[in-house]
Amino acid sequence: MNFELDKEQLMIKKMVSDFAQNVIRPRAVDIDRTAQFPVDIFEQIGELGLLGIPFPEEYGGAGSDTISYAIAVEEIGKVCGSTGLSYAAAVSLGASPIYYFGTEEQKKQYLTPLAEGKALGAFGLTEPNAGSDAGGTKTTAVVDGDDFIINGEKCYITNASFAETVIVTAVTGKDDRGKNIISAIIVPTDTDGVTITSNYDKMGVRGSDTAEIVLDHVRVPKENLLGDPEKGFKQFLHTLDGGRISIAALGVGIAQASLDRALEYAKERKQFGKAISSFQAIQFKLADMAMEVELARNMVYKAAWLKDQGKPFTKESAYAKLFATETAFRSANQAIQIHGGYGYMREYEVERFLRDAKLLEIGEGTSEIQRLVIARQLLD
Repeated sequence: MNFELDKEQLMIKKMVSDFAQNVIRPRAVDIDRTAQFPVDIFEQIGELGLLGIPFPEEYGGAGSDTISYAIAVEEIGKVCGSTGLSYAAAVSLGASPIYYFGTEEQKKQYLTPLAEGKALGAFGLTEPNAGSDAGGTKTTAVVDGDDFIINGEKCYITNASFAETVIVTAVTGKDDRGKNIISAIIVPTDTDGVTITSNYDKMGVRGSDTAEIVLDHVRVPKENLLGDPEKGFKQFLHTLDGGRISIAALGVGIAQASLDRALEYAKERKQFGKAISSFQAIQFKLADMAMEVELARNMVYKAAWLKDQGKPFTKESAYAKLFATETAFRSANQAIQIHGGYGYMREYEVERFLRDAKLLEIGEGTSEIQRLVIARQLLD
């Protein structure tokens, strides 16, 4: 086993870190405070080629691997959870399904602008009554001549307000057992009948766009069907497996930032005549944080490596997502504790890490769902 990053991975890590520290970090507090999606930052992210890291060059991507992409998510998440979440969703949810399941025509038309960084994509899965129970999808797509007519509502959709395309899951019929067939369909957001609103007032990741989508008799060509019409459910499970690696990487970024801030503060803060880093109670907190961050990162890299090797990675991506996101929350919480009263104040930023980390235990499959996934993998 070789735990070293290769030259390309190290180059991507440095490039993204420099960009994150110099461009995103000075804006992070303001992005959170104003809850405004930073369009100009995403234009720069696109220009740097970061939106195409894991996709082949023939579709406008960089031709790199999942580990490189996870590294990029971590480095962005280290400075701004909002930007990290929107970046992760754009690649893993908005673009990846088209790469994995799309026809050659779909890849050229829809994936290429996403991979080139000229557009953003979104993934419309969650509904008001279909969260963890994604099989309870109520949105429908009915065939009418050469088109689908889609009706339904999606909620909590990342990047939707700024996306050019959204991949929508919809019921397209019944199988032999009478169960709903759920298909995935590419819907350009400027299609008649698509209404997107972003009125959520969120606890954290406030600068990441979260929107509601209403589809009212939306007509799209049948060729916009993504992949096998009867395997839409399996397809989005595969999509979520990959997405969990990126959310885990985001968790590692927030956890690392929490550790860095706590370590820096503990060395500077003096009580009883000496730095609080000299107290065993603080040292134990820092040691636990450092250990968990390292373990989480290794799990993210393993899941990413398995994906790159074409090996099964469902269980490992659930391990990574569960452990890294809960580590992010614990680390942010301990960073606040180490800062004491100052940690509760916005100017020290660690309270933002906690608010941002909380969503990671909920989105792309709650911690409880991850435990279910792991248990099923073990019992199978």
